[in-house]
Amino acid sequence: MRTKIDNRIRVLIENGVTKGHRSMFAIVGDKGRDQIPVLHHILSKATVAARPTVLWCYKKELGYSSNKKKRIRQIHLKSSVSTISEGDPFEVFISMTKIRYCYYNETQNILGNTYGMLVLQDFEALTPNLLARTIETIEGGGIVVLLMKTVNSLRQLYTIAMDVHNRYRTESHTEIVARFNERFILSLASCKDIAVVDDQLNILPISSHITTLEPVQPSSKNAVSPSEAELKTLKDTMKDTKPIGPLLNKCRTACQGKALLRLLDVITDKDLNVTCSITAARGRGKSASLGLALAGAVAFGYSNIFVTSPSPENLRTLFEFVMKGFDTMGYQEHIDYELIQSTNPEFQKALVRVNVFREHRQTIQYIHPSDAAKLGQAELLVVDEAAAIPLPLVKELIFGPYIVFLASTINGYEGTGRSLSLKLLQQLRQQAAGSIKGEKLASSKGRKLHELTMEESIRYKPGDEIEQWLNRVLCLNAGNISTRLSCGTPPPSECELYIVNRDALFSFHKASEA
Repeated sequence: MRTKIDNRIRVLIENGVTKGHRSMFAIVGDKGRDQIPVLHHILSKATVAARPTVLWCYKKELGYSSNKKKRIRQIHLKSSVSTISEGDPFEVFISMTKIRYCYYNETQNILGNTYGMLVLQDFEALTPNLLARTIETIEGGGIVVLLMKTVNSLRQLYTIAMDVHNRYRTESHTEIVARFNERFILSLASCKDIAVVDDQLNILPISSHITTLEPVQPSSKNAVSPSEAELKTLKDTMKDTKPIGPLLNKCRTACQGKALLRLLDVITDKDLNVTCSITAARGRGKSASLGLALAGAVAFGYSNIFVTSPSPENLRTLFEFVMKGFDTMGYQEHIDYELIQSTNPEFQKALVRVNVFREHRQTIQYIHPSDAAKLGQAELLVVDEAAAIPLPLVKELIFGPYIVFLASTINGYEGTGRSLSLKLLQQLRQQAAGSIKGEKLASSKGRKLHELTMEESIRYKPGDEIEQWLNRVLCLNAGNISTRLSCGTPPPSECELYIVNRDALFSFHKASEA
């Protein structure tokens, strides 16, 4: 039986595609999974491009077989007695769509990848880290779907037992207060690009902010933003300079273009005592810039290039842009270079080595972050997703007689992101100024430091509401406290002690977060 879908759902998705922003749907109900093909179909029609890829994350049990070949056979068996259109739409969706299935405890492997749609099931297994890690892989115009079980009231979700609570339960503290749950549910009503619906796609009262949702008119095709104009100027300036000009043509934003030019400047100078640090929020094109820079390094004759990251899967984007850089320079696979994939099944055939033999033997080799001893012959080292690598390992890697490109996300979910910006970069600044004397730093005294930042997102356009919501609810954009005491602290007898109500503090009320 066909039912009419609320038109605001279609408008919300189409507005996201038009503006280049993401949309999010929280589906409450045990049959919410059946509505995913509907949302994906609306998205596919709105994008008028390749069928959007899907990232499906879950705890342990998916609830159905993810074996695509088996599902196609089942559909063909059904089609012998009935037409495909009469079959289960969910079965057809699963069989005909490119889906990357991922356990929650393996989501670190999808860093750097981009998808058109995200499905998060098993709400009780979610953590703030998982939310940020997965949502930031979705491109502009894409959809995030959060599946939740049937409840009589959303208030029941305030007290639901989350898996992470077991970690904090002790003999003396057996009761865990789920303050984050309430904060999270309340935050859904604060974002105008989030709709909370039931498993029949009826919009629930908490999403009253989209009661009057109007379609956004597409902007003029000839309209050029200041950033786009700046990028075009950069490309025009360097178009006759090879290989820099062709590589620059692959950049999507002015920030990315300027970062790539700086990296190529360091490469052409061939001063092995230089560290380049790229810090930015998630999805700003850091990995792509590094990949293009590596292609440039090969063109400029570098023979021993090493890259490291928490997992080879994190380097998919980097190696993808190395290949794109090679294409722009006229390199051909099997003739000028060969690709070597990992044989470890955990890495899903990720690239781990590129052998180049056009003029002389050159290699781009992946190493594990703990293998700093293998860098004896290195000329260039790239550390991608440095904030997700333990800080001691990063320090072991980056101090050596070779150029270092260090890319990290400093205001994301990664554990060492803040320590990397506060400690490591501060040490590098002091070292560059010649004011630090330490056992680890003395061996590389006088290293130069170039700090680069990237503001514009590659995956989605500026003003994305989902990014702002995620930063608010997870406090990802909390800056460093710059205020310092101008005088000594008062004596204890003159101090007053206040008790803070934690329920009020984490209530997602503007007054408590001012």
